[in-house]
Amino acid sequence: MLDFVVAGLSANSVPYVEGLELQRAVHRSVVARERPDTVLLLEHPAVYTAGKRTLPEERPVDDTPVIDVDRGGKITWHGPGQLVGYPILHLQEPVDVVGYVRSLEGILIEVLIEFGIDAVRVAGRSGVWVGEAGREDKIAAIGIRVAQGVTMHGFALNCSNSLEAYSRIIACGIRDAGVTTMSRVLGDTVDPDELIAPITAAFQRSASVNPTNTISASLDNVRTNA
Repeated sequence: MLDFVVAGLSANSVPYVEGLELQRAVHRSVVARERPDTVLLLEHPAVYTAGKRTLPEERPVDDTPVIDVDRGGKITWHGPGQLVGYPILHLQEPVDVVGYVRSLEGILIEVLIEFGIDAVRVAGRSGVWVGEAGREDKIAAIGIRVAQGVTMHGFALNCSNSLEAYSRIIACGIRDAGVTTMSRVLGDTVDPDELIAPITAAFQRSASVNPTNTISASLDNVRTNA
């Protein structure tokens, strides 16, 4: 069973620290098998977060606050217009972290193709990319953590967000590639709430996360039960 929770979008976006605490609470409950595997979907107010491999020179040069987190990867930005997904899932033994990342990429690629965007993987780089070979822009970032066999953190899909914040950092530690959004690629606004149903359906179809049934839940229920 896989539970999808829309924790907050648009005006109800979830501050990053609050979202992190929610993740941790749900993770504890999933590890204990007190609740099913859960995918949290939400937006954050504007914030930079830095994974464990972030180098000092990749951080903002203007003293903009950065939240250091325990996921893999490097520095990135979250904010309005970007859909963030936190799948909190049991991985099968033996745990294959790279395989799990590839499965998340596959889910996002499937959804982007449904929207008419030719999204791809790029060899040697995580995330999802669009554009001419050798000159791709990143449209979705992925950074995860696995603890006690259960995943945390996840993906950030650029829907209709501004790209200005990326100019202050070396996003994901990659100096020779840019970033883009669904709206920019399509020439038409695509808001995060339009991705909820397609991403839910793509997770349901994905053999890698093996959902057989789904249930819905409110954020209040998650906080009560987690």
